[in-house]
Amino acid sequence: MGNRDTRVRGIAARAGGWSARHRWAAVGIWVLFVVLAMGLGSAAGTVELKDSDQLSGETGRAAAIAEEAGIDEPAGETVLVQGRDAGVKATSTEFRAAVDAVMKAVEGTGKVTNVTSPYDTDTISKDGRSALVQFDMRGEAETAGERVEPVLKAVEGVQKDHGSVLIEEIGGASMNKTFDDAFGNDFKQAEYSAVPVALGILLVAFGALVAALVPVLLAITAIVATMGLMMLVSHIQPMDDTSSSVMLLVGLAVGVDYCLFYLRREREERAAGRDPETALRIAAATSGRAIIVSGVTVCVAMAGMLFTGIATFKAMGLASLMVVAVAMVGSVTVLPAVLSLLGTRVEKGRIPFLHPDKRRKSNGGSNNGTSGNGRSGDNGSRFWTSVLRVVLAKPAISLVVAAGALLAIAAPALGMKTQNLTLDQEFGDSLPIVATYERVNEAFPGGSDPAEVVVKASDINSAEVKSAIADFREQAVSSGASRGPVEVTVHDSQNVAFVYVPLVGGSNLDKAEKSLEIIRDEVRPATFGKVDGVEAPVTGQVAGSKDFNDQLVSAVAPVFAFVVVFAFLLMLLSFRSLTIAITSIVLNLLSVGAAYGILVAVFQHGWGASLVGAEGVGAIITWLPLFLFVILFGLSMDYHVFVVSRIREARMRGLTTRDAIQHGVVTTAGVITSAAVIMVAVFAIFGTLSMQSMKQMGVGLAAAVLIDATIIRGVLLPAVMALLGERNWYFPKWLNRLPDLSHDESPEAAASPPPPAVEGERLRV
Repeated sequence: MGNRDTRVRGIAARAGGWSARHRWAAVGIWVLFVVLAMGLGSAAGTVELKDSDQLSGETGRAAAIAEEAGIDEPAGETVLVQGRDAGVKATSTEFRAAVDAVMKAVEGTGKVTNVTSPYDTDTISKDGRSALVQFDMRGEAETAGERVEPVLKAVEGVQKDHGSVLIEEIGGASMNKTFDDAFGNDFKQAEYSAVPVALGILLVAFGALVAALVPVLLAITAIVATMGLMMLVSHIQPMDDTSSSVMLLVGLAVGVDYCLFYLRREREERAAGRDPETALRIAAATSGRAIIVSGVTVCVAMAGMLFTGIATFKAMGLASLMVVAVAMVGSVTVLPAVLSLLGTRVEKGRIPFLHPDKRRKSNGGSNNGTSGNGRSGDNGSRFWTSVLRVVLAKPAISLVVAAGALLAIAAPALGMKTQNLTLDQEFGDSLPIVATYERVNEAFPGGSDPAEVVVKASDINSAEVKSAIADFREQAVSSGASRGPVEVTVHDSQNVAFVYVPLVGGSNLDKAEKSLEIIRDEVRPATFGKVDGVEAPVTGQVAGSKDFNDQLVSAVAPVFAFVVVFAFLLMLLSFRSLTIAITSIVLNLLSVGAAYGILVAVFQHGWGASLVGAEGVGAIITWLPLFLFVILFGLSMDYHVFVVSRIREARMRGLTTRDAIQHGVVTTAGVITSAAVIMVAVFAIFGTLSMQSMKQMGVGLAAAVLIDATIIRGVLLPAVMALLGERNWYFPKWLNRLPDLSHDESPEAAASPPPPAVEGERLRV
C-alpha cells in the first residue's frame, strides 16, 4: 500500500497549512491576483477570432484571400416577392409594381447599396411565381444587424400595400438581428441564472448561508481572474464569445465542486469531534490532495482541444484549462485561509430544518457514523448504504446489469451523424424568418446559402481567367450541381473575383454536399484548374460545414489518444495502482458513450425529444461530440478521484477492501450528490434554450453527469472493485521507477502537525 511515513507532506497539505497560518496574507495575495489579472487583461484588450482563424480547409483559405486583399464583403440582403396564388406571376402588373415599390422603399432608407432588380439579374423562379430583390447593407458586415431595422420596416410597409403578393426579407443582417432579439438575452440570462441556481442548491446542501456563499464566491473570483487572463492570452491565441461561455460553465462547475469537497470534509471532521485547526489540516491533506489530482486531470483533458487544429476549439480548451487551474489553486490556497478566518462562523445564517445539526436532532441524533455530511450526506448515506448492500452482495450481477444498461443506452451512438445545423434544424418553426428561409430555398434551391468561389489571379481580367470564369458558370449548371443563376463580382484592383453558385439540394445538406463535391472535384479542375497561377477555393455554409466536419473527424484520434493516455498516467502515478488507472479510463469512457447514445436517440432519431422540449433534427451539431468527450472526461474524473481517494484512504487505515468501498462510497455520497445536482441544474438551463445546438449541449452534459454520479460511481465502481478485491492495488514492481505522486496520509497522521521536512525528502502531491 505504499509508504506510510508521516513526515511526507503533500503540496496540498503544505499549502493549506501555510494559508491557515498566514490567512490574511493568503486572502490578500488571492485578491491581488484577481485584481491584477482583470486589470492587466482589460488594459491589454481582447483579440477576437477572425473568419480566417476559425475556418479550416478551403473555407479558411478563401477567407484569408479576402482578408489579404482587404475585401470586406458587405452583408447581403434579399427580399422575396412571391405570388400568393398561381395566377400572380412575375410578368403581371401587380407583381412588377410590388418589385418596384420594394426597390424604392429600401433605397429610401439610405442604409443600403447595390439594389438590383430580379428582371435584370434573372433571379426569377422557374414557375414564375417568385423573384428576389437583392442589395447590400452599408457599413461593416459584422454590425449590419444593428442597422437593418429601418430596412425591415420599409419592406413591411410595402407588404401592407400589396396584398396579392408575399413580401419577406432575409439575409445575414436580418437573421443576426432576429437571433439577437429572440435568443441573445435568453442565452445571457441562462448564464447569469446559473449562479443563483448553484447558490440555492448549496443552501439546501449546507443549511447555512455563509457556508453556501463560500464556494460560489470562490468560483466567481476564479472566473473573474480567468477573464483577465483570457484577454492577455488572446494576443497569442485569439478568443471568441463561445470560449467565454464555456469558461463560465466549466469555471462555475469545478470552482463550486472543489470548494464543496474541501468544505464538506472540513465540516465532517469537525462534526466527528476534531478541533477546527485539526479538521482543516485533515481536509487539506485529503480533499486538498484530491483536488490537485482531479484538477490536473481535468486540465489535461481540456488541453486535448488544442490538438484539433481548429481555432475555436483551441480557444475553448485554453479558456477551460485556465479556469480549472485557477479554481484548483484557489481551492488549496485561499480557501483554507477563508475557513480559518471564519472558524465556526462558517455556520452563520442557519436555515431551519436544513442545517445538519437540526437534521441530526430530528433523526434522533444518529446518522450512521456519517455526521457532518449534511442533508445529502445523511439521506444519501442511508440510500447508498442500501444500494451498496445489494451491489456488494452480488457484485457480478450488479456489474452485468449496470454495464449492460449503459451499453444499451450507448448503442445508438454507433449510428451518429454530425453536421452543422441548417436554419430550420436549429430553430424549427419558432421564428417567422425560418419560414422565409424555407420558401426561398424551395423557389431557388441553394439561393439563400450559395457556395462561394473566391478566385485569385495575377490578372483577374486576363482573357484566360475571364474564359475560365465563363466556362465555370456554364459547367456549374450543366453538371447538375446548380440551377443558377451563377453570379460574379469582380474586384479589379485586388485581382480577386467572387463567384456565387446556388447548390442543388438547398437546405438539405446531404444533397447540397454532393453538389459541392461536383463543383470542387469536377467543375473547378475542368475550368480554373487549366489556368496557371489561379487559386479558386470554394467556401460558403455547405463548404464550411463539410470542411469543419472533416477536420474534426481527423482530430478525433489524436485528441482521444492524448486525453486517455495522459489521464491514465496521472491516475497511475497518483494512486500507484495499475488496476485503478485502467478501470478509471474504462468507466469514464462508458459514461461518455452513454451520453452519446442519449444525444443520438433524442436529437437524431427523435425518441422522447418532446420530453426535453426538443425535436429530432436528424443530426448532432458537428462540434458537440468532441467537445462533450473532452468536457465529460475531465468532469467525470472529479467524482472518480474523490471516491477512489476516500476508498484508498480507508484501505490504508486497515479496513478490508470491501469495507473500504462501503466507507468510501457512503461518505462521499452526500458531497457528490450535491455537486452533481448543481452541475445537472446548471447544464439543464442550457437545455431549455430554443436553439437545438444549445439543447443538445445542455441535455448531453446533464445526462452524462447524472449517469456518472449514480450508475457509474454508485453501482459500477463498487461492483468492479468488489470483484477485483486486493487486485485493485496491483502495481508491478517494474513500475516502481515511475515518479510517485501519491501520499499515504491518513486523517490520523494529518491530525498531528508533522515534524520539519528533512533534507532530501521527496515532495509529493
